[in-house]
Amino acid sequence: MLRASTPRVISLFNALFFLFLFSITNISCSTDSLEEVGIVDKEESTDTEESQEDSNDTDVTNPSDTNEFEESFVLDEDKKLVNFVLSDVEYNKFITDDGDLKVVTKKVYQYFNDEFDFIFILSVEESQPQDLYYGISYKAKNDIQGIGSSTYDGTASYGSQGKLKSVIYMPRTEYIVSGPFLHEIAHYWANHGFLSTTVGGHWGYSSAGGQLGGFDELDDLGNGTYHGKVNGREGFGSNANGGNSLPYSNVELYVMGLIDKDELESIQVAENPVSTGEYGKFTADRIITVTSEDLVAEHGERIPSVQDSQKEFKALTVIISTSKLAQEKIDSINKDLENFARKGEPDSYWGNTYNFWKATGEKASIEIQVANENIK
Repeated sequence: MLRASTPRVISLFNALFFLFLFSITNISCSTDSLEEVGIVDKEESTDTEESQEDSNDTDVTNPSDTNEFEESFVLDEDKKLVNFVLSDVEYNKFITDDGDLKVVTKKVYQYFNDEFDFIFILSVEESQPQDLYYGISYKAKNDIQGIGSSTYDGTASYGSQGKLKSVIYMPRTEYIVSGPFLHEIAHYWANHGFLSTTVGGHWGYSSAGGQLGGFDELDDLGNGTYHGKVNGREGFGSNANGGNSLPYSNVELYVMGLIDKDELESIQVAENPVSTGEYGKFTADRIITVTSEDLVAEHGERIPSVQDSQKEFKALTVIISTSKLAQEKIDSINKDLENFARKGEPDSYWGNTYNFWKATGEKASIEIQVANENIK
């Protein structure tokens, strides 16, 4: 987890992964630089204690008449985001890592059908809160075989009846463009034991080189010292590589079901790596090569295969705040969301950052527009 103050490593488990059918929790932490956006990834299941249910006394407004389901829960006119107004106390819990995302998701399912793969929850902080992660991903279920994770279904604890894949929280809406948006989405598929590394939930010191860290170029400096680089840069991160500034890597595309096993490349992995403190440089006992055949033999073939895998996804975005969003802010967020979900190049103000479609090599898309049939 990369905090806004001095980085530190926190691990809830001595092992990299502790998976079983109905109770799964993964927390991955980072000591990398601010450029390497910090992530926490958690998987949860049906026996996780649920948040207190929202009151059933709320009057449900007919969505055909207005997008204001409640005074504090409003779908914007363009139907790209929901503004959920919280009290100062409840809002600040999210900024101090005490917020319960299930309070938000259960409110969503009061008014929306269970038709979303992802629920994105964002606060409206003007700067990164101190000692808070930049993004967190809660994986609600896994129904895919061959990617390192057991299959399970914890969607009910979020109010979903089985559709929901993941819930993502980021404290700033600006992270839609800069990241770690792509990174957090990738955590639905990776790295949940597909490649064994010393950085839990991420690619660590390996040539997996993508959104979840790792290098794609390695120089042997001698005496057990190495210099890893990624995407033409002079270094790499062990858990992230600069937000939305690079596309999904070969292995990320494979676990996402977007390329076939025959396209999966071999991966170099450092044994017992230790950072030297210089960007991209580390020591290791040796570098081993894990082939695609090794990975498929260990985990089995991906089911569903690339031919049958899901490639079109749907998400709902919820912006939490302490007062109703100004229209200017709504318009700005909607513009970023439209660019992120666009099947094409994003607008020039995005610079060199990737949207979802481009990051997947134009192999997958995500829809953020709310349709009338999505509303109860």
